[in-house]
Amino acid sequence: MSDAATPTALIFGATGYTGRYLVHGLLGRGLRTVAHIRTKSSKVARLGSEFESAGAQVALEDWEEGAIAALVERVQPTVVFGVLGTTRSRMKHDSRASYEAVDYGLTAMAHRACEISQATPRFVYLSAMGVRASARMPYMAVRWRMEGELKAGKTPWMIVRPGFISGSDRDEFRLGERLAANVSDGFLAVAGLLGGRRMRSRFSSMSGRELADGMIDWALSPEGAGRIVSTSDLRAKP
Repeated sequence: MSDAATPTALIFGATGYTGRYLVHGLLGRGLRTVAHIRTKSSKVARLGSEFESAGAQVALEDWEEGAIAALVERVQPTVVFGVLGTTRSRMKHDSRASYEAVDYGLTAMAHRACEISQATPRFVYLSAMGVRASARMPYMAVRWRMEGELKAGKTPWMIVRPGFISGSDRDEFRLGERLAANVSDGFLAVAGLLGGRRMRSRFSSMSGRELADGMIDWALSPEGAGRIVSTSDLRAKP
């Protein structure tokens, strides 16, 4: 990580559920915070204004290899957060918004920019619980591939594998996800009463704020270097 006096965070995926909490959480820790937003995003006006009012810098750059590499070199970040992700709803309306193109492709582009930068930031990647080599679901498979590239690269890394991320404050309501999280949390609540506290800590859902706070704690800690961080790690803090 950089030796700059004031740590600098660059967030790819800043307009998403977790990304927004990362922006505000990092500012609250006193970091210089740069939120990347693509120029044609429908959220530029609303979230760009929100971030700037809070004290963040907004970097409007299209997803092009040269532009993203130049952004990383210009910002010289201490830590880069890759919290990009598409949704099934988006994929139904835009064939270009696949897991392969967004969850993997854009994250890989951001990582390549860090690989050639002089900044040597720590790349913090939001993956998912259950990611493994035998994964067949495209959502999981692309994350396993991205994790492999992080581990094989020269850029310092940290991988975060949370379980369900849900909350009533999410802009895009996901009924299936909320129902699954509620059923899972109900089961784990009973398990907790029966002595399964470690299971509850490991598998129960988190809100975007909880996830972001835990990610920041580990991202800024020496203990986060080269570590795969689980839900229970996020709750325990380094």
